[in-house]
Amino acid sequence: MRIQIVEDDRALSDGIRLALREDGITFIQSSSVRQAKEDFGANVPDIVILDINLPDGSGYDYLQWVKERSDVLVLILTANDMETDEVMGLTLGADDYMTKPFSLAVLRARIQLFMKRIAALNGAQQDGRLDEQGTRQRQAADNAVYEEDVFRFDFDRLEFSRDERAVSLSVNEQKLLRLLVENAGRILPRNVLVDRLWSDGGEYVDENALSVTINRLRRKLENKKDGVSYIQTVYGQGYIWKKKKKESENDGQAGRREE
Repeated sequence: MRIQIVEDDRALSDGIRLALREDGITFIQSSSVRQAKEDFGANVPDIVILDINLPDGSGYDYLQWVKERSDVLVLILTANDMETDEVMGLTLGADDYMTKPFSLAVLRARIQLFMKRIAALNGAQQDGRLDEQGTRQRQAADNAVYEEDVFRFDFDRLEFSRDERAVSLSVNEQKLLRLLVENAGRILPRNVLVDRLWSDGGEYVDENALSVTINRLRRKLENKKDGVSYIQTVYGQGYIWKKKKKESENDGQAGRREE
């Protein structure tokens, strides 16, 4: 397990490292956006603890850079305590947000939750089941690779592409995509998706978090030019992955009114 601490206050960075130190954890300490990117390229971490106010730029920029390239979990740790700052961080893909001054014990507890989430995700990739309101999902071994139209999703290798171009997805985006495609054609209720994406317990999940994740996934996968919407909202019910109809099916349904 590798944890990157992006913090320009060396004493604070060392204090965090000491508080989180345990067997099996390697720490990467970066003091600027530039150094953080270099360190990330050399050793991709599993978790990033990120300050926002850095000497050569904003931690938000690094957050976006990380989320575009990986599924790394990011906890923002900053003196910026305005609600708008927290909303900004979560909207850009942060997985948690803490303000300074903070409790090392609480930070340690939240990082342990991250570690449990990573372990749970790894387990879900081997055997994922959706067990609510009649929805079901086939075993991961049978659905590791999903190919349809312009898409190819390999959930074992964590490789995702559209039109043969790689698409980088965060942890929650990967989990959401898998739930949708493995239940293609079925409406998945919002409460089921929230439970599956944020199943650690003990955490308050804003009701807008799912909508934000859905919209990010749409932006990454869908192309407005082709006019095809794969992730569709069923108002009052939930979301559904709609397969693209073949030409023969479209011809056969000519003249029918869309429901």
